[in-house]
Amino acid sequence: MTGSLLAVSDLHAAHPDNRAVVEGLRPGSPDDWLIVAGDVAETVDRIAWALGVLRERFAKVLWTPGNHELWTSKRDTVDLRGVERYEHLVKVCRELDVLTPEDPYPVWKGPGGPVVVAPLFLLYDYSFLAPGTATKEESLQVAYDTGIVCTDEYLLRPDPYPDRAAWCAARVEETERRLEECPADLPTVLVNHYPLVRTPTDILRYPQFAQWCGTDRTADWHLRFRAQCVVYGHLHIPRTTWYDGVRFEEVSIGYPREWKRPRHPEVGLRSILPADPDRGEWG
Repeated sequence: MTGSLLAVSDLHAAHPDNRAVVEGLRPGSPDDWLIVAGDVAETVDRIAWALGVLRERFAKVLWTPGNHELWTSKRDTVDLRGVERYEHLVKVCRELDVLTPEDPYPVWKGPGGPVVVAPLFLLYDYSFLAPGTATKEESLQVAYDTGIVCTDEYLLRPDPYPDRAAWCAARVEETERRLEECPADLPTVLVNHYPLVRTPTDILRYPQFAQWCGTDRTADWHLRFRAQCVVYGHLHIPRTTWYDGVRFEEVSIGYPREWKRPRHPEVGLRSILPADPDRGEWG
């Protein structure tokens, strides 16, 4: 098997300029796989369109949801909330032949393999507290006092869970069980919309936003589950960093107002395997 294991995230296909980016994403080989690490769009029709376009081009497409896919918005004709919305998106993906966190983890056997490629859906639990706070309540209050509040607080419903932290706890527990069942002799590529460790959020312009960016419960997963690489998005700060000797790739495209700025990294596909030898920023 030849080809590359490629990745991208935060396509935000509601924006015309971003739809043009999606239409321009093409494999370099008929054997290329593509990871899509969340935030494809906010409405089911846009999500299905983008993933459908990509699935027609790539040998295999793997998707994990970001927060935007899970929003229940009046702009969407699909009026589902929480777990029901997620399960509907999984059904849409399966109709498109796109792998999800609910499917068996595939093994990449191309260059850099074999490795288990695991798309994860974990959410966040507010444990990345705002600086100077000691509890979730204090951290959220800082966000509201400063006006830096994630739209999830209004549109991402956790039904039937009482809150998003409880949904996160359930997802972490189930995902941990599945990762423990992976072959112990194979490394992994762990794919999540949010970084598995907090450190990548240290460069956020508004540090109080970190509480919507992951959970402390995954802080050792890159070591515990033999990660060769961790792929994530969400922060809209595409870069390569290393933690404990493990490569982390932030692969987001983001909004046009961000990627059109001078000196912004070129948007497009990131090679996960084989690794790009020119990328070497250390975190």
